Amino acid sequence: MATRKRVVTIQDVAKTAGVSVSTVSRVLNGKVDVAGDTQKKILKVINRLGYTSNLAARSMRSRRNNLLGLVVPDIGFPYSQEVMKGINQAIAESSFDLLVYTTGDIHKTGTILHEQHYVSLLNNSITDGVIIVASAAAEFITDAPIIAVDPHIVNPNYPSVQGTNYHGAIEVMEYLLSLGHRRIGFICGRPEIGSAERRLKGYKDALKKAGIEIDEQLIAHEGDFSTKTGRLCALQLLELDEPPTAIFAANDQSAIGVLEAADEMGLRVPDNLSVVGFDNISEAKYFNLTTVDQFLSEMGYIATQMLIKMVNKEALDVHVHKVPTQLVKRGSCRALSKSNPG
Repeated sequence: MATRKRVVTIQDVAKTAGVSVSTVSRVLNGKVDVAGDTQKKILKVINRLGYTSNLAARSMRSRRNNLLGLVVPDIGFPYSQEVMKGINQAIAESSFDLLVYTTGDIHKTGTILHEQHYVSLLNNSITDGVIIVASAAAEFITDAPIIAVDPHIVNPNYPSVQGTNYHGAIEVMEYLLSLGHRRIGFICGRPEIGSAERRLKGYKDALKKAGIEIDEQLIAHEGDFSTKTGRLCALQLLELDEPPTAIFAANDQSAIGVLEAADEMGLRVPDNLSVVGFDNISEAKYFNLTTVDQFLSEMGYIATQMLIKMVNKEALDVHVHKVPTQLVKRGSCRALSKSNPG
């Protein structure tokens, strides 16, 4: 007479592993507050007993799903969309599919905790590896590979693809200085982001090299990479007793805010004000905006290829892949002349 195999329950897993049911549940749901050794012990028990109550457990047993995860702060942000174009292309050329997680807003609090939660949930359950766009966390608890595009910190302990932000800022400043501008305003990005810090450093170092004293009045530290704040910062700069003849915004979204502010004040770009952005998003060409191309789509493509290599246990050529930036000259800048200094 055939006997029916008893279904393994979460209680069986907890009892065998010597932990509580809630601890098993937390591991299955990707919580990051369970010690690494305990996680491994529970996963080993799940595999041995054949616990298959949900997709996560099934995935843990197979360990390969041909599925990559993408954690991105805001899929509606033009910057993110450019990166995702490259990721999409690499996915299309591979045998992998893509699962996207997003907080929906770059200004949401607890970004680091969200990232750690998503990475743990994906990599300890259903994906073979995760790409994180503009990651804020310095480390993650995960056994599967991860890679970051444009991480907030300079030297994370995981592989990354980054643009040459400092070099790009230097190139912008050298261009504006060559056009005769000496009062150049700068609208910062979010201060906690490494790329924003490197662009500000490039702005300051270029002025120092040109023998121009840094005027803190010309630096808008309140910038946050958004068009709304870029506009407000530009209004403050343009209302100074001696306003700048050019404004370098830390990204294109902020630069578009500068264009809005100039229009409100009746200033013509570039006749009365030169403007430069950073990123070269699709809208930059529409606004005829001079900017720095950091090849966001290419960065997403390269990151995806690197992650697939790691999933396939192939060695990476480099831990940090640097993508050189390039100044894109359009119609938002002009040379100053003695007869018309701005």
